[in-house]
Amino acid sequence: MAYSLRTEAQIAGVWSDISNKVYSRSPVVIERGRREEDSAVGPSKGRLQLNNRDVEFSPDNPRSVNYGRIGPNTPIRMSVDGAESYFASTGVSGDVLTTPDHASLDIVGDIDVRVELTADWYLTTPQTLIGKWSAIDGNRSWLMRITAGQVHFVWSPTGLSAGAFFAFVDLPQMPRRAALRAVLDVNNGAGGWTVSFYWSTSLSGTWTLITTVTIAGVTSIYSGSAPLEIAPTQVTTSETRLPWRGRLHRAEVRSGIGGSVVAAPDVRAKAVGTTSWADSAGRTWSVAGAGTVTNREWRLHAEVSAWPTRGDVAGRDIHVPVEAAGILRRLGQGVKPLASTLRRRIPAVGAPVAYWPLEEGRNATQGYSPLPGVDPLVVTGFSFETDDTLPGSSSLPKIAAAATMRGNVPAYTPTGQWHVAYVGYSPAAPASVTKYLEFFTTGTAKRITFTAEPGFLEMIGYNSAGGVLFTTTVGESDFHGHWTGVGLTAAETGGNVRYEINWDVVDGPGYVAGSTVAGTAGIVTSVNTTFGTLAADLRIGHLGVFPSSSTAVYRFGDNGWGGEEASTRLIRLGTEESVPVMANYSGTPLGPQRPNKLLTLLGECAAADLGLLYESRDRLGLAFKARTNFYNQPVALTLDYAARGEVSPPLEPTPDDQRIRNDRIVNRVGGTSARAVDETGPRSINPPPAGVGLYDDSRTLNLRYDSQPEPIADWLLHMGTWGEARYPTVRINMAAIPAQLMPAVLALEIGDRIQIINPPEWLPPGPIDLIVEGYTETLRPPGRWDLVLNCSPAGMWTVAVSDDPVLGRLDTAGSTLVSGVSSTATSLSVATTTGPIWTTAAGDLPFDIRVGGEVMTVTAVSGASSPQTFTVTRSVNAVVKAHLAGADVRLAQPSILSY
Repeated sequence: MAYSLRTEAQIAGVWSDISNKVYSRSPVVIERGRREEDSAVGPSKGRLQLNNRDVEFSPDNPRSVNYGRIGPNTPIRMSVDGAESYFASTGVSGDVLTTPDHASLDIVGDIDVRVELTADWYLTTPQTLIGKWSAIDGNRSWLMRITAGQVHFVWSPTGLSAGAFFAFVDLPQMPRRAALRAVLDVNNGAGGWTVSFYWSTSLSGTWTLITTVTIAGVTSIYSGSAPLEIAPTQVTTSETRLPWRGRLHRAEVRSGIGGSVVAAPDVRAKAVGTTSWADSAGRTWSVAGAGTVTNREWRLHAEVSAWPTRGDVAGRDIHVPVEAAGILRRLGQGVKPLASTLRRRIPAVGAPVAYWPLEEGRNATQGYSPLPGVDPLVVTGFSFETDDTLPGSSSLPKIAAAATMRGNVPAYTPTGQWHVAYVGYSPAAPASVTKYLEFFTTGTAKRITFTAEPGFLEMIGYNSAGGVLFTTTVGESDFHGHWTGVGLTAAETGGNVRYEINWDVVDGPGYVAGSTVAGTAGIVTSVNTTFGTLAADLRIGHLGVFPSSSTAVYRFGDNGWGGEEASTRLIRLGTEESVPVMANYSGTPLGPQRPNKLLTLLGECAAADLGLLYESRDRLGLAFKARTNFYNQPVALTLDYAARGEVSPPLEPTPDDQRIRNDRIVNRVGGTSARAVDETGPRSINPPPAGVGLYDDSRTLNLRYDSQPEPIADWLLHMGTWGEARYPTVRINMAAIPAQLMPAVLALEIGDRIQIINPPEWLPPGPIDLIVEGYTETLRPPGRWDLVLNCSPAGMWTVAVSDDPVLGRLDTAGSTLVSGVSSTATSLSVATTTGPIWTTAAGDLPFDIRVGGEVMTVTAVSGASSPQTFTVTRSVNAVVKAHLAGADVRLAQPSILSY
């Protein structure tokens, strides 16, 4: 297959085509993912050679037209022409494909909405797909979106978000390119409404019902004037949901269930760069924002860290050997750990007017403030870097008896409210009243103290004469012996001020008490505390003053986001560090995020979930495929070895011990451990021939609960003792592959599942089932294009599905042939050696068994006790052989419980 490789560099911020500068004498080589299944995912690489005779790729040469316009980490991207066009949705609000409102689109009754997309269906974040949903409340009709592996259909009978209804269901495992359909029956004839969801491989394929949702009460859809949009933004009363990032191939909106088509954008045959066209229903579609109609199939997005100029003595062959690398290379250059979650969250979210983290080193004598214009906190009796047990902080100080701290708060505009807060640990209740905090304000309460005594915590306000203005008391249950967050607040209400103590146990309950007095809140001017002598051993940190009475700023930061799900943390960290991250939903709860390098923290998320973190191909960013998205995933590409050109030799299994691990230990950071050992199987720790000997390993994961290591260890043991041979490489000659397979090959992504059917006789019978761990492609325009996939066995990811006729069957605990059989015998005598006998119910038949590598289909089972007689169809997998008495009999596809 001929192809056109396009290479572009971002010069002065603009993508410029430099394809004519790429030398064909040197191949373009692109590497992505893992080279071997157990190795870490490294940065993608792109190697090419650029013609530099006119020195345009010499950024330090003033003669270059690109002098000062390119340099270290200049983005570069490569792509080829695809077989068809698509609308590229950017995921950014306003980048839409849109058609104006029309009478035919003002559907108030039954509606049938269909879209064919390429999408990451299981991302944690909501992704809007199609809808008539205005940014103005009161003009909202309907919308379809996907969220964390669910499809949602939303509509409003009134045009208001507050009056909207929605139905949703979990998505099945779907290929990356697929079609979704939502059908709303506004009056199902039984006094209710029904939404039915379907999926298919394409808009013209056979629709498979996912499920229906039925609720009492008939409904309708608001006839609004909003345009119909592909990739709309859903604005609600509480949040904004952005469009999906991916491809639209085509869509349909029908008035009525299976009714007349009123909109049908089809992008597949549109010319690249098309900005407007009329569809078959007469609707005129326009591209808006940065959305585009394109056919690009992206092969790499990377950065050029260096532009080394090379040349011969005569100065004729001047070139630049470029080695671009993915974003992981740049992210891995930094050695500075990210600050603690409290240190990161408080300035970013709380907008404090004064803040002292108190995370200083052991020899510090004052508390630094990261806020400009805020003087250090002057302290005595502080032993810094003493206690590192608060999950959301670096090590904090312990104070001595009668320690002091003094800090001025810069003047700020009064807001009628304020809040002074800190996190602390009081080992035990003091024997008598002991001061923990004192500060001053310009309000009616000039001086405020916070004290502890047996059974109580008190906030006391004093007027300008030193008299007590108010006393607020709250119980101290759970306060001592735990890390707590303390907030003292004031908020004006009319001519009064409400003063409150707000305190909560980190990862525990919270408490509040308050007093209201006449007056004003003023502003906080200074913190000036002499701790009581009984406050010795108090730990304190993250002292802040805020122009708001909200105490939520410390929330989540104080426990280091403990319990946060892996995909949520990946997205949050990416957002905080300006690294694009697309993450499939993972419900794995994580332990606290401690100060560490960004890549280490991202890697913790993937490791805890047993998922895969890799670089995106279509932008400089990262993608995460969760463990659960490997389970029973659809086959993305099927190659036929017998078909000329689909698989290039050699195709060689490697039945080695690289991936064997039969003794697994999983440790939880700061918690318990679990061990899983195979003591009986063919890959057990027993010496040969009973097993393979000991192959042990141990890993430490940042998990939330002590209940997590055990199932993880069990699953890792399952993976480490899986019996399939490895096929480390699968070679595809892209120039010879059939044209109908090219779209699937180009769409193939790291973590996808492929199958090779009809393998040669000298290999085990197929299909060969594999996971793509990474790949290397070599392009030498105009003709040569080789793709080498690095693969691992996929069978280990096939897991049980309840009530499924194949994946829902429990295997025998132990069965063998009573007597030997010939290669053509169709009746077997099977003895059950352990556990229940085999089912004889006609409704449970047929099912496949495996005997000595041969797969047979059991069509009948007779006998109420062992041995039983099986009637079978032989050689289902093309293995023809006789079997001896005592041969093991198992289900061909036993149920494997997923973790």
